[in-house]
Parts: sequence; structure tokens; C-alpha cells
Amino acid sequence: MAPAWHGGTGPLRARVGSALVSGTDQTRTRLTPPQDAAAPVRHPDAPAPGELLGAHYDRCFGCGTGQPHGLHLEARAGEGVSVRAEFTVKEAHQGAPGLAHGGVLATALDETLGSLNWLLRVIAVTGRLETDFVAPVPLGTVLHLDARVTAVHGRKIYSTAVGRIGGPDGPVAVRAEAVFIEVKVDHFIDNGRAEEIQAAMADPDQVKRARAFEVNP
Repeated sequence: MAPAWHGGTGPLRARVGSALVSGTDQTRTRLTPPQDAAAPVRHPDAPAPGELLGAHYDRCFGCGTGQPHGLHLEARAGEGVSVRAEFTVKEAHQGAPGLAHGGVLATALDETLGSLNWLLRVIAVTGRLETDFVAPVPLGTVLHLDARVTAVHGRKIYSTAVGRIGGPDGPVAVRAEAVFIEVKVDHFIDNGRAEEIQAAMADPDQVKRARAFEVNP
């Protein structure tokens, strides 16, 4: 029987639920905003369109420069409440021989979607992420990602993302829908491992210290 490689040749769908708020097992969050949801509003102090957002935490697997085998994803603010990002598939990111691991691609989408919260200036965590794997992504490929917030309802932030290969306007390889949940900084302090929390809070760089707790894809 042929092996079931990750990142196969046809459309596949994966559902990922993460970051349960305050340790509670809540009912599955719907990806469709309710009718009374509000349109997203870009914060007046949000980074300007085209500005590189940078890593929120050096040890973050998605965007941190301190992770040798991390994605090293770079995101830039877009117009409205949107971001654009790039991620290069490297040898450490393989699933099937020569192809990106599906979980790594989902992480790239999650990281990009999480970056949207900087444009709203809120602290938020992933409540639900649903990913479609449309086409395989070969080793060495630059994945071009676009994400935007579609609606806000209370603490819930609804967003979508798409990843293309062969260029920013190339064919779609992956796409996702997500709901992020706004939280307080206590969510990280109460649930993170003490050593990392203490090290991040002790950073003499005030900006880096604050950004470490801004988002949890």
C-alpha cells in the first residue's frame, strides 16, 4: 500500500483547534461571523502599510530569528486590516520527500493570521483554524501569504488567509479561515512555562518585552 504522505496531490482539509482560553473546553467556535458582527477597524497606531512587522518573540517557531529550524516568516502590514508575508520552505520543513509538511504550512498560515492582531492592537490567541491544502508545496519554494480580518464580534476576530506559490499572484496552494480570541496578558503568564515567562519579562528592551505577549498563533 502506498504511503500516505503529508502534503499530497489533491485538495485536503484539516481542522486545528488550539489555545483554549483559560484552560476551558469550550464549544467549537464557528468560522462564520454572526449577522451583528462589526467590520474590522484598523487601529490609528497600527504599523503603516508596507512596514515590516518583525518577530513578536525571538523564540517563536513561526517568526522568531532565534529558532534555527523555525519558519523565519516575515510579515508586512497591508492596507486596511491585512498583512502580506513570505516563508521559504527549507529542508527541515519537509513531510514527504521534497515537499513541505502539511503541519508546517498550517503553522505559516496561523502565524500570518496572528500578525493581523497587531493592526487591531489587541492581544489574541487562535481559537479555531481550518486549513485547505490545495496543492503540494515543493522544497525551496517561497510561499506568498495574504491575510485579512473580515469581522469582529465581541472578543472574537474572524479572518482568512491564502498562500500562493510561483509569485504573489501565483496559483493557490493553501488557504485558511480562523477565529482568534482576544485575551489579557494573564493568559500567557498563567499558562506559559515559568522559565520562558520570566526571561521574556526580564528583557531590558521594553518594546521586545511587551511584544513577546502580544499574540499566540
